[in-house]
Amino acid sequence: MLLAIDVGNTETKLGCFDGERLVRTWRVTTELRTPDEHAVLFAQLFAAGGVAAPDITEIAVASVVPGLDAIVDAACTNVFAASPVFLKPETQGLIAIRTENPSEVGADLVAAAIGAREIFGAPLIVVSFGTATVFIAISPQGEYLGVAIAPGVSISIDALIGRTAKLPQVALELPRHSIGRNTIEALQSGILFGFAGQIEAIVARMRAEMGVDARVVATGGLASIVAAQTTAVDAMEPHLSLFGLQRFAAAGAK
Repeated sequence: MLLAIDVGNTETKLGCFDGERLVRTWRVTTELRTPDEHAVLFAQLFAAGGVAAPDITEIAVASVVPGLDAIVDAACTNVFAASPVFLKPETQGLIAIRTENPSEVGADLVAAAIGAREIFGAPLIVVSFGTATVFIAISPQGEYLGVAIAPGVSISIDALIGRTAKLPQVALELPRHSIGRNTIEALQSGILFGFAGQIEAIVARMRAEMGVDARVVATGGLASIVAAQTTAVDAMEPHLSLFGLQRFAAAGAK
């Protein structure tokens, strides 16, 4: 089995693949743990998920937290009978990156682009909901053209609440009205419909610049909540980065 690990700034996503089939996923907070603490975490997750560590024969990692790379490497080597291979945007060889400096592109975004193209084809615009909301443009030829990066939903909420004295924490739920009748409803409307409008505006600009009616795919933990409020999104797949890592491993993981 393959273990795919996507180390993000806020969350780390893990997935086990049996061939091309994603059989189990986990989502944990990204923290600066020791290799031993990571090993304990892996053991607990696998025990709860009914997966045996000896079954893992391959490990592919996309990380945007360089300070954790050596720790994740050591933890994986200690727990599993396999050493992890890290996806490097500039050397991965699966998708051509047409940005000015491919080494600056996040490994998680490259993994998501690979997964999206594998599942949905091209051209595409991938909307990735994470710490940031990232719009990835993929050309008709399947190339990674570039991105637009906006503040993510959660950090936008945290910034708003943190800078105001009277606004409460709010659950990210669909309000009954777009014109809020109370503070909670007003916040929910502004957040959900505001980000839905952001999707529509950026997608329209990207499509115009690309010159094609690119299909739009949403991914990430909040994709199902936010993207459901707009008709601009054609499909949703929460685990695109994990599928991209599976493809990376299947291709030889260099």
